[in-house]
Amino acid sequence: MSKHDPFSMDLSALGEKPEIDKENPPETKQKRSTCIKRRNASIYRRAFSETQLLDLLKGNFQDGESYHVITGGDVDALSYLKVVLRQQDLEYCLFSTWCMASEDVYQVQDWLESGKIKQMDAYVGEIFPGSYRLEYRLLKPTIEKHGGRVCVFRNHAKIFAGYGNKFAFTVETSANINTNPRTEQGCITIGQDIYEFYRAYFDGIRGFNDD
Repeated sequence: MSKHDPFSMDLSALGEKPEIDKENPPETKQKRSTCIKRRNASIYRRAFSETQLLDLLKGNFQDGESYHVITGGDVDALSYLKVVLRQQDLEYCLFSTWCMASEDVYQVQDWLESGKIKQMDAYVGEIFPGSYRLEYRLLKPTIEKHGGRVCVFRNHAKIFAGYGNKFAFTVETSANINTNPRTEQGCITIGQDIYEFYRAYFDGIRGFNDD
């Protein structure tokens, strides 16, 4: 293949490991479950399309508040990040997902290249390198080019956590970073403490693909 073909490289150059034995998965430094207790105002909304979600949450976020949403389709986890980016650019953001589509990787790439997000870390499920090969080969160099890491581990959490010059935030949602017609719930919480809670947890994960 041509050396200019971005997909002609050896997968080992991207850090991909051989197929994981699901019966005897490799050891990982996966932390025990943990929680954080908060007492804050909550705002409940229902949205049934991405446009409605963006319109419902177009006001300025307030520190300490949680914005709870239930959607009836056409809203994926990336939609929540778009809401945050309407209000501020991000110095840093992590995301955790079981899977994602290639068009979503391109959206992440656009944000990083444009400076809307300066650095991202990506946490994906253990099937991602094998079952979503194209997406993995797109995602890993995109994230690493901007100083982030892609971590593969036994992961099914759907989280965004980050900060900009206005506020820190976390998004907790049942939705992966891919659109589907199912009802999903999500919650945007504004606060430094909950951002640091998730950041510390994910920073401590050692994935299958870590050296």
